[in-house]
Amino acid sequence: MELVVGRVVKSHGVRGELVVEVRTDSPEERFAVGTRLVGRVGRGDRATDRDVTIEAARQHSGRLLVRLEGVGDRDTADALRGMLLLVDSDALEDPEDPDEYHDHQLVGLRVLDTSGATLGEVTEIVHTAAGELLAIRLADGGAALVPFVSEMVPEVDLVARTCVIDPPEGLLDLGTS
Repeated sequence: MELVVGRVVKSHGVRGELVVEVRTDSPEERFAVGTRLVGRVGRGDRATDRDVTIEAARQHSGRLLVRLEGVGDRDTADALRGMLLLVDSDALEDPEDPDEYHDHQLVGLRVLDTSGATLGEVTEIVHTAAGELLAIRLADGGAALVPFVSEMVPEVDLVARTCVIDPPEGLLDLGTS
């Protein structure tokens, strides 16, 4: 499975630098000099992939500027606008802390209540300044956001592809239509 670690927003300057929207918790690792990524331009059947190698990366005014090997001018950089930068999830090391997870490990987990009844499925991890939220598609067709804290998500079992939630009364009712 490929994971998006960044998206090219636009070119910067005349020497081929790219402004990259970071979509990873480890930008210093993902955009280190010499790192090879997959660059994907387009969507669906029209998407094309190419290997890209990070030649340089630096912070500038709160943005990440990246230079890729073979991209040395503004015109070439402009052609890459919108390109997704991807890494193979198999290349990621498991977090050292047993209570930390990569987003892709959680998406698709079956969500159970504390009695074992199926409530739905994790569809996304939403990152906010206050912390992470599990976006859950409920079995009844509704949706809910559950704070990803041990008090509300006491168990995650990656092998069984499940997580148990214990939300306060009424939390799951807020997302139903």
